[in-house]
Amino acid sequence: MTAMIEARHLAKQVATSEGQLVILKDISLSIDAAEAVAIVGVSGSGKSTLLGLMAGLDSASAGDMILDGQNLSTMDEEERAQLRGRSVGFVFQSFQLLPSLTALENVMLPIELKNDRDARRKAATLLQRVGLESRLQHYPNQLSGGEQQRVAIARAFASEAKILFADEPTGNLDAATGAKVIDLLFSLNAEFGTTLVLVTHDDRLAQRCGRLVRLVAGEITEDSVVDGVGDGVGDAAHV
Repeated sequence: MTAMIEARHLAKQVATSEGQLVILKDISLSIDAAEAVAIVGVSGSGKSTLLGLMAGLDSASAGDMILDGQNLSTMDEEERAQLRGRSVGFVFQSFQLLPSLTALENVMLPIELKNDRDARRKAATLLQRVGLESRLQHYPNQLSGGEQQRVAIARAFASEAKILFADEPTGNLDAATGAKVIDLLFSLNAEFGTTLVLVTHDDRLAQRCGRLVRLVAGEITEDSVVDGVGDGVGDAAHV
């Protein structure tokens, strides 16, 4: 398998009034193409910081971060942004939809950025896949939390990204809605063969991935294969 993501002795620290705060220290980790990996840990363990470094949203204090064969450590922000546009999709806890765009327009956006003239049809098809064919012209403030997250998932897959980063994707949803959204995420991810990195504090959610990486105080304390991985198929049509 080809490594899609590779961290080499990665470290992150920030200056505070009390001195240097170490967030991550000596993280080495390799994630293969099409692998589904959960990064877990309590609040403050460094998991969201690690995701930001993996995705090129932040820069490491030391070490190298390789994303889709490119060393982020040697790239400026414009180059990292271009790489993200080509290779990366995101699903955030807070949905991050553009409020002035309809559900259809939010999903069309990453397709249009690639100058694809078929953006409207492709976006409509993806929204149909996530059960929102009757909500195409609705704005985010007209949608429930579960519906907004489904739009965000459709948008993430619309970019045809090789790598999908999901940061606490069910954090703003109730348990039942969150479970259905996760069924949908894993079902689409299996179909598209995307490399999935899922950040969560919920071990039950992590069990849906094939591999679990646990962070404690900025260090990896566990990197293990998950037994009994679900097939990702569920009733996600009425979230």
